[in-house]
Amino acid sequence: MKPATPRSIQVQTDSTLADVLGRLGEGAEQALAEGRIFIGLRRAAGLGDRVPAGAEVTRYGARAGSDAAVAILARADGLVAVFKPPEIATIPDHRGRAGTLVARTAELLGIPERELSATSRLDVGVSGVVLFATTEAARKSVAESRHAGRYARHYVALCRGTPSPERGLWSAPIGRDRDPRKRRVGGRDAVPAETAYAAVAATGAATLLAVEPQTGRTHQIRVHAAHAATPLLGDRDYGGAPNLVCPNGAVVALDRVALHAAWIDLALGRTDRFYAEAPVPGDLRALWTAAGGDDSAWNRAVLRVQ
Repeated sequence: MKPATPRSIQVQTDSTLADVLGRLGEGAEQALAEGRIFIGLRRAAGLGDRVPAGAEVTRYGARAGSDAAVAILARADGLVAVFKPPEIATIPDHRGRAGTLVARTAELLGIPERELSATSRLDVGVSGVVLFATTEAARKSVAESRHAGRYARHYVALCRGTPSPERGLWSAPIGRDRDPRKRRVGGRDAVPAETAYAAVAATGAATLLAVEPQTGRTHQIRVHAAHAATPLLGDRDYGGAPNLVCPNGAVVALDRVALHAAWIDLALGRTDRFYAEAPVPGDLRALWTAAGGDDSAWNRAVLRVQ
């Protein structure tokens, strides 16, 4: 899933994007149409965009297409829960709009993409349940559920090492890293963050975790797990191992973060509930088995963290 290397130029004088786009090479106009041209940190909207002197203009490569199935898990009252495969982005990112979860979900539903609002997001490399709202009323209802503490999200993960204690609450504040794409404990503008966790089972090669974020910070589970000296397998950004050394000596290369959003459960109003679950993907099950784990442990991993 490694993307193509971005191509950047630095503009010496005040210009428009039309003046400099050709310097980004063949296919730059298509990249602009797909949302893969950025002026500094801002996605370019069109050829008339102003490019100030000293600004960097970057063309990002398209993410490789994926045939992995996107599936509707549940739908009610303006809410749609969808299964996201690990290799696709939830919403448009530096790699463009094509093939994102929001685009593919809109196609499945037969509605314009602009009518979908992602109320939750999963990083590229992470699989599981993502919740969309198709109406403003549904979006507000989800926000109210979050604020009232009536919105539960449950993840399962595989990590290196075992957290100590084996069950508890990670509560280190999370802020921005020097790399704008990453976060770190105690980083710039750090805000409170809480993640309930439990080590469900362990082998000499990996530990199976059940995890429930109590707050919604960017990369929260990944950052907290790394801070606890138990980085998630495959999470290269936060110190996770790029491969798994199995008890039999075999080495398995990891092409995703070993993290899966298993289910969501939220209260809507006084009596209604919305629940959706995504079965643990076969690749994570196989990875746990390769690590010497018992497949039956997944039955415990998807239970609520107490």
